[in-house]
Amino acid sequence: MPDPFETLGLDPTQTALYTAVLRLHRATRTDLAQAMDGPVEKVGRQLDDLVKLGVIDEQSGEYLARHPAAALGRVIADRLDRLAEESRRIDSALGSIRSLIRDYDAGRDYQSGTFTVEMVNGADVLYESVVGIAVQSPPMELLTAVPDERTMIDFARKFAELWIDAQERKLLTVHVIIPVSTLALPGVRDQLTRVLETGGKVRTLDRVPSWFMTAGPEVAGLPPYWGGNLPDHAYNFYLIRTPIVVGMLRTLFRELWARAVPLPWGRRSDGMVQVLRLAAQGMCDDSIARQLGVSVRTVRARFADAMSELGAQSRFHAGVEAARRGWLR
Repeated sequence: MPDPFETLGLDPTQTALYTAVLRLHRATRTDLAQAMDGPVEKVGRQLDDLVKLGVIDEQSGEYLARHPAAALGRVIADRLDRLAEESRRIDSALGSIRSLIRDYDAGRDYQSGTFTVEMVNGADVLYESVVGIAVQSPPMELLTAVPDERTMIDFARKFAELWIDAQERKLLTVHVIIPVSTLALPGVRDQLTRVLETGGKVRTLDRVPSWFMTAGPEVAGLPPYWGGNLPDHAYNFYLIRTPIVVGMLRTLFRELWARAVPLPWGRRSDGMVQVLRLAAQGMCDDSIARQLGVSVRTVRARFADAMSELGAQSRFHAGVEAARRGWLR
């Protein structure tokens, strides 16, 4: 049978010294140096190492061996801790290169030209295919930009239920950027409110450059030509499964999202809208506070929030910007 301490990394000299301490209970350094037939200084350093390992104790110049089972357990636990730390380092290293692996795959696809592109036809197919992709890897993040009123009308009338239901079932989460002008279209506000209530997010821009979408990290949708919308082309679009294209579109979406403005719906936003609407009627801060049943300080805080949210430099500017973005309708 192999020596258990040697198996765990102790050298033969340390094992022999531990055995001597076991036999010479409460031995001094001099006693142990004689037993080991070695210099006191060298044996003393070796004893210090064994104390650090937790297999022996030192009391008033005398050395006592711990019970072998306890000593071995201490060494095993220490070794297991080191192995666990090494495992964590390996996991961290693997995690840090995942993005590099994706870049490598994207570059290989780019060089070989193996872009997976599929022409898809029809609005029904579009909305159903998104849910189908989500079913394969829930919860999927759906990012989409809509540039036109016709697509928003079709969404509100025919297709919103499909995505809202998928959100309720935790299959996907919708992030959509729309033109601010579409907020006044029939049915749009109601459906967007439901999108928000089921976990989605919506922001507005004055102008959205083109329709596009990304369904998770591996699938993207593009119109027949950049800058176009779907209804004008019978809802024909390209479904692309290429990491480099999906990555570019996700980056573009994040850039547009950072410039866009959240919808003025929700508890915090409702407060901002209330003070802006009353101010537009010519009411002062005191009158607004009495009307809403809040303090003047709260009214002023809501004005400050509205100015920050709208990027306005004054209350008047905030009112103009709110009206332009459909907040006061």
